[in-house]
Amino acid sequence: QLQFVESGGGLVQPGGSLRLSCVASGFTLEDYAIGWFRQAPGKEREGVSCISPSGTYTKYPTSVKGRFTISRDNAKNTVYLQINSLKPEDTAVYYCAGDRTLTRNYNVAKCTPESWPVWGQGTQVTVSS
Repeated sequence: QLQFVESGGGLVQPGGSLRLSCVASGFTLEDYAIGWFRQAPGKEREGVSCISPSGTYTKYPTSVKGRFTISRDNAKNTVYLQINSLKPEDTAVYYCAGDRTLTRNYNVAKCTPESWPVWGQGTQVTVSS
């Protein structure tokens, strides 16, 4: 079963930083566009960063631009999400998802959670003093 495994979440104080990792389990992710999404309690899942298979193109919503950075190391089969200047409102479960189909470039440009075929189980990020 194709699945991503996220790690790197935890409890961090406001203003702190975290680096989340997304590893492909049992397959190579070099052909996959990857997105990071988050879901806070009582809220809908939202996209926070997306990256093309080569890493050339990235997409960030305005709400996180300048604080979130997505990157990938295809040799390590891993995509990263660097989050700086963390705020309490960043508290959520963070998921990565992948798409290697013909819709992958469209999904990166849109960077919303619909239509991504492969998902991970998520990692909890809690920002609190």
